[in-house]
This record gives sequence, structure tokens and C-alpha cells, in this order.
Amino acid sequence: MTTADNPTEHLADQYVASAYANDRAHVFHSWSAQGALKPVVITGGSGSRIWDDRGTTYLDFSSQLVNVNLGHQHPKMIEAIKAQADRLCTIAPTAANDMRSEAARLIAERAPGDLNMVFFTNGGAEAIENAIRLAKGHTGRMKVLSAYRSYHGSTTGAISLTGEARRFDNEPGMPGAIKFFGPYLYRSVFHATTEQEECERALQHLRDVVIGEGADRVAAIVLETVVGTNGILMPPDGYLAGVRSLCDEFGIMMIADEVMAGFGRCGEWFAVNYWGVTPDLITFAKGVNSGYVPLGGVVISQKIADTFRDRVFQGGLTYSGHPLACATAVASINIFETDGIIEHARMLGTDVIGPELRSFADRHASVGEVRGLGVFWAIELVSNQQTRTPADAATMQTVTSACKSRGLWPFIAANRIHVVPPCNTSVDDTRAGLAIIDEVLSLND
Repeated sequence: MTTADNPTEHLADQYVASAYANDRAHVFHSWSAQGALKPVVITGGSGSRIWDDRGTTYLDFSSQLVNVNLGHQHPKMIEAIKAQADRLCTIAPTAANDMRSEAARLIAERAPGDLNMVFFTNGGAEAIENAIRLAKGHTGRMKVLSAYRSYHGSTTGAISLTGEARRFDNEPGMPGAIKFFGPYLYRSVFHATTEQEECERALQHLRDVVIGEGADRVAAIVLETVVGTNGILMPPDGYLAGVRSLCDEFGIMMIADEVMAGFGRCGEWFAVNYWGVTPDLITFAKGVNSGYVPLGGVVISQKIADTFRDRVFQGGLTYSGHPLACATAVASINIFETDGIIEHARMLGTDVIGPELRSFADRHASVGEVRGLGVFWAIELVSNQQTRTPADAATMQTVTSACKSRGLWPFIAANRIHVVPPCNTSVDDTRAGLAIIDEVLSLND
């Protein structure tokens, strides 16, 4: 059938032609000054590639917002959406549903310890909101601690817990949101010179904050297992275990935000598994179904779930456990299993991305530090390696443009290039993307 014979394809062409004009006239974009935007019109994608309305193809080294863990248009994911749409598009969360139940079972079985229950949301921010609600309800306390270098979402509670600058214009926010500094040896606020010192001093600082705020008033400590947008900051060995011990000592709930780090991104089902730590609550979204249909949630320990066995949990969402979304989660987890995605992501980190990025650090004067695991890495760019002065915005804009002109769609945050392709990206495509970044970095040397 030709395009002319297919009215659906002809209609799609018509919309593509007006996509940019309609966007500028009617779409209000997040985190943006609207007048400064010149968005690229993306018309399609497949695997680790996307393409625009002008026919330019890009290797997607961003996984969009670090969520398309299985790449674009995975045929088994599309099949799952179609099959569920044919059976049942939606049903209220008060009902039991086969896809909702199966998704919950599969997620709980991959979570550590006794995290046996799942509350479904539409995304990561709502997952954080409900994790906070669960922790407060379980403990009867109101204060929640989170790190300065963090992003947890843009709803009221989530943005209040966010530590980075996007929080500022949304203040005042949720009462009882308290900040602390997490470990970051390269730019240590604790004047540490080794990972062990950074770990010990960061834990002592956290303890001091807990005591200073009244340990019996703190409901939860929320932290990204691996800090995402704010730098792919790896916790030093012993840090997460130390936070777990601190929480146990004072009856505080430990909430691991795995919205970005979970479901293969770190070469594990959940990043906490890498350090052998079991939190009380895990928030997830993004990689659970690669964003094919909006989905997030909270994995809940049995002790917290038991709190609400005979007591009403005062929270809910119209689309909690949406059948279409849960069907894609089921399909996604099965794909991860049958195709060995976890193992592949781990291998990319240890055998391909890690060694290559470390060679960048040795060869390029603009590279201050590289860090990460799995397919979750950051290249921190500096204007001076000795002073560690961060690369400025103009430099990062040049880097972004140079990557795109060479067919690579990058993830740029502050002075960093985040290397975060889909978890199933081939070795050849991974090397091709890294070669482009290598070439771009050479322009700054």
C-alpha cells in the first residue's frame, strides 16, 4: 500500500507538517522560558535511534529522560499495548486486574528483603509523594530529610525534597523538608581526601542533622541510590549501609528513590542490590516500562503495609495500576529476563563504557572526573583540572550542538555529559556513540 492509499499515514504527514507551528502556538513546555525554545520535531524511533522531520537520525545516548531503557518501539512492548487495548483499556483501581496483579508480583519478587507490596502511580513524582505519605503514616512523624544534590520530582512534596536549584522558585513548599549533604568526593564539602573519609564524614554529618532536627520527629530519609540528574554520584562503599543503620537506630524509614537508577540502569533490577542494602520503601518509574505508557510506584515493606491492614491509607489515584501501563511493565520485565538485559547493561558498564570513559579522563584536559556503573555514567567537564572549575554554560551548549551535528542525541546536565543510552544498546552502537563524544571532547582540548 502506498502512502497515498493509506489515509492514516497521509493524516500523520499532515500533522508532521504543522507540528512545529502548533507546538510554538499551543504547547507549554516544562522547565523552560517559552520564547527561547526551538524544539526539534521528532517523528519516529527504533531501538537506540530516533529521527526528526528532516530525516536526520540520532543515536539516542539520553534514553530521552533516562527512561527508555528498552529503546524505542520495541516490538514486544507494542504488541503488549495492542493486546491489552483489545481486551480492556482501563478499569478503576478498586478492582483486581490480571495485568495490575502480575506487574505487582513481578516487581515485588525482584525487590530486596520483605518489600512485598506495590502501590502504583503515574510517575516518579507521585511515587515520592506516596512514599512520604506511607512513611509519615507508619511512624506518626512529619519531618523528611533529603540531600541537597538531588531531584525527586516537581509536585509539591517532591520538589520540596529536591535539593537542586529548581526547588527555589517553588518555595515555600512542604513543611518539615530538611536538607543534608550527601557524599561527593570530587567536590567534597567534608574536606575528605579518600572515599573512606568521605563516607565516614558524610554519615557523621547526616547523624548530626538527624539529632539536630530531633530524631523522634524524623519520619524518613529519602535519597537517590545513585544520584541521577545532579551528577551520577556513586555512594562510597559503606554509605548506604550506614544510612540503613542510622535509620534502624532511630526508627526512621529509609526511602530509596530508584526512579532513574532502577530497572537495569545500574546493571541491577534495583540499584540498592549492588550494595546489598534493603530500604523500607523503593520508588520507581521510568525504566519499569521505558515510558511506553506512564507508570510509577512504591514498593512497600511488609511492616509498613501491615500498618494499613486495618487502617485506611489516605491516598489514591484514578489511574493507579492502569491496565495498559501495567501490561507494558509485565512485558518489559519479561523482556529483561528473556533477553538478558540486566546482564547486558552490566557488561556495557564494565567492559565498554567504563574503560572508554576512563581513557577520556587520561587523554582530555577538559575531563575532570568520570563515574558510574551499568549504563549510568557521567563525564564531568572542567575548564581547569587543577582548580576543578566547572565548564560554563557556553561550553556545554557547544558540546551539545557538536554532538547533535554528528548524529548523537546527548543528555547534558550542568557541566556534565551523562552517558545513558538504552540498556539494550549494542556494543557497536555504544562504541560509536562514545567515539562521537571523544571527537567532541577533542575540540575543547
